[in-house]
Amino acid sequence: MRTIFVILDGAADLPNKELKNKTPFEAAKTPNLDYFAKEGACGLMYTVGKDIAPESDVAVTALLGYDPEKYFTGRGPLEAYGAGFKLKRKFLALRTNFATIENNSIVDRRVGRSLTTKEAKDLARTINKEVKLPCKFKFKSTTEHRGVLVLYGDFSANISNVDPAYEKKGTFGVAKANKEFTIQECKPLDNKAKKTAEIINEFVRQSRALLELHPINKQRKNKNLAMANVILPRDAGNKLPSFPKKKNWAAVVGMPLEIGITKLVGMDVLKFRYPRITSSDAYKHLYKSLDKEIEASVKALNKTDKNLYIHFKETDIPGHDGLPKEKKKMIEIIDKKFFSKLRKLEHIKLIVTCDHNTPCELKAHSADPVPLLVYDGIHKDEVETFSEKACKKGSLKIQLGKDLMLGLE
Repeated sequence: MRTIFVILDGAADLPNKELKNKTPFEAAKTPNLDYFAKEGACGLMYTVGKDIAPESDVAVTALLGYDPEKYFTGRGPLEAYGAGFKLKRKFLALRTNFATIENNSIVDRRVGRSLTTKEAKDLARTINKEVKLPCKFKFKSTTEHRGVLVLYGDFSANISNVDPAYEKKGTFGVAKANKEFTIQECKPLDNKAKKTAEIINEFVRQSRALLELHPINKQRKNKNLAMANVILPRDAGNKLPSFPKKKNWAAVVGMPLEIGITKLVGMDVLKFRYPRITSSDAYKHLYKSLDKEIEASVKALNKTDKNLYIHFKETDIPGHDGLPKEKKKMIEIIDKKFFSKLRKLEHIKLIVTCDHNTPCELKAHSADPVPLLVYDGIHKDEVETFSEKACKKGSLKIQLGKDLMLGLE
């Protein structure tokens, strides 16, 4: 039986007043997801741990069957590997955001989601040319506000984050419940990391000075657009994880993080290109990206007979932006254009879940459990719809994400 494993990134939520005290899953019209819920078995689970508000990196690692405590080595290397970096023996990789800052207060961690592809690439080009560090480095813009910074040399990963939204706990990056909006100094978390922290702080200082005066930001300011005038590094790592390889799996993924993880676990990565961002209309771009991702996912159903891992990224964004109606709309689009196609397939095992909650009210990840659906045409329980509240009444007893894949291969 072929397995199709679907993650709706950050789609899980809490009841919201804009949706008449319903979650986006409860408010959305999802006849196809509800069909699979009614004919399958459901439950709730914590992707990483009961009191952890995880990032996607550690959550996806767990959901693919790898204990993060054993295998996870930091987000930075996964992002860098997925972005095409050839990581040698000695390196340090960090995930970054272009952000907007006034004095030391962060106004927007994502530049209002209005940074175009060309603007981001041009800013990155200036940084690589003009920033001078006591080591070789490369900064790369990946997609939207996101980027990767790689230092080459013998560096410690035991440093704190500059980005205040996430706290470093061991190798994990964990969303902070009470977010600070002041840029953080990178601090060494042991005596060996002092030099590394100093270099990261110097990168942030020099790049900020360049970005403040860059013609692109002057143009954005004149247009009343948020300036991309600081870079926020986080989640440092200095080695790639060594995963036991999966057999007979393919993945439809578009973001560097998910590309990195799925390549490292041995999946056949069916990459697709997100559309270039050409205007400041963030949600126009997001819906184009969602259509592209759905198109690639439907194509993959016929392109390969391998088990499929499909990760829809777009559903996470409205949670961070506090827009429950947009999340509801995206869920409905995926149900109509993708899950409807799965109803025509025979002899499949369908798994549907989320990597974490991103409640619109919080505008951040939370530690709440996520809904889980497993359909195989044989086992079913009394649940009739797919939502957080409905799945709580289901028969599945899976407690942690790392246990989900047991018995599927």
